[in-house]
Amino acid sequence: MDKQMLRTTITQLRQIALFAVGVSLLTACGNSQGGMKLGDNEYAVLTVSSTTSDQSTSYPATIRGTQDIEVRPQVSGFIVKLCVDEGATVRKGQALFQIDPTQYAAAVGQAKAAVEMAKANVSTLTLTEKNKKALFDQKIISDFEYQTAINQLMSAKASLAQAEASLVSASQNLSFCTVTSPSNGVVGTFPYRIGSLVSPSVAQPLTTVSEIGDVYVYFSMTEKELLGLTKAGGTLKEQLEKMPAVQLQLSDGSLYHAEGKIDAVSGVIDQSTGSVSMRAIFPNDKNILRSGGTGNIVFPYTMDNIIMIPQAATVEIQDKKFVFVLQSDNTVKNTEIRVSNLDDGKSYLVTNGLKSGDKIVIEGVQKLKDGQAIEPITPEQQKAKYDQALKDQHDGNLKTAFN
Repeated sequence: MDKQMLRTTITQLRQIALFAVGVSLLTACGNSQGGMKLGDNEYAVLTVSSTTSDQSTSYPATIRGTQDIEVRPQVSGFIVKLCVDEGATVRKGQALFQIDPTQYAAAVGQAKAAVEMAKANVSTLTLTEKNKKALFDQKIISDFEYQTAINQLMSAKASLAQAEASLVSASQNLSFCTVTSPSNGVVGTFPYRIGSLVSPSVAQPLTTVSEIGDVYVYFSMTEKELLGLTKAGGTLKEQLEKMPAVQLQLSDGSLYHAEGKIDAVSGVIDQSTGSVSMRAIFPNDKNILRSGGTGNIVFPYTMDNIIMIPQAATVEIQDKKFVFVLQSDNTVKNTEIRVSNLDDGKSYLVTNGLKSGDKIVIEGVQKLKDGQAIEPITPEQQKAKYDQALKDQHDGNLKTAFN
């Protein structure tokens, strides 16, 4: 029994030792800034090279229909019928509301009667003028009497024209009783319902029709960013044609299926924000996008001759970034770099401070000092040593696991 207990105790002690070593290893591996050191003076070194990088950045955006037209009544009266429902898709000229036409129909009838009376009066005075002319030619009546007949006929014709104009106006007012859609689009909300008294002076429109076959998406970028896109020069049309297609990220985080094209840039910079308003147009054949919606414009950037390095290879001091560049004598030199404000959270795009062929330390940089001598190894050698250490630990070879 004592021997059995002794063997059990030894086994438990061995397991505890292995567990402690594993925790130590995991702690070393989890240090994202320091990296895992497998040798006292060994540091993984990466040779950098120029490349082309496709990056993107996003800007808050507002969606608008190509036309958002307020629909207002042009005559006064009570709404007697709603011809469509809120949110309906309508065609240009389709009836939306019906205003009580009774008084306007009566006005049309009166105007028609006035036109008929004026026509009859013109016919009578035309006959009178012909008769007076014959008498005047025979010198039976005076010139004054004949001229009076001519003037009366002219007055009657003017009255007819006035009556016909009144008929046109009355007919137009009657047609305004049927409020129609000014364009193809989607109908908004109805602040006025059946029985509401409306007039051309009402505060709110009857509704808004948004034309959303295509939609405009408005966003802003800084003056500096715009200069980077347009500094090549040329006309505004040429500059817009050179701008890349953009994508729209919807409010739920998904990307809209179709790409958009920037078609307008404001000619004035907002001095309070230093930004420039821009507009992109997107097709909306499936009516997914609605006027008034929000999202983000995803703008692509292609950067040529750029050097990409891991963010873990940098040290930041007073908002400046540094890397350790390996020298020919295996010492490291603390070197300041400049990076683009575009990054993917893992790498930096170096715009100045490094050149193709330079070798930088990519792990353990927090422990390095300027001029320190190191033993450089490749990232592949580092990974191989790490994998071997894990294998030795797993196999219980504690003597070789970390040597």
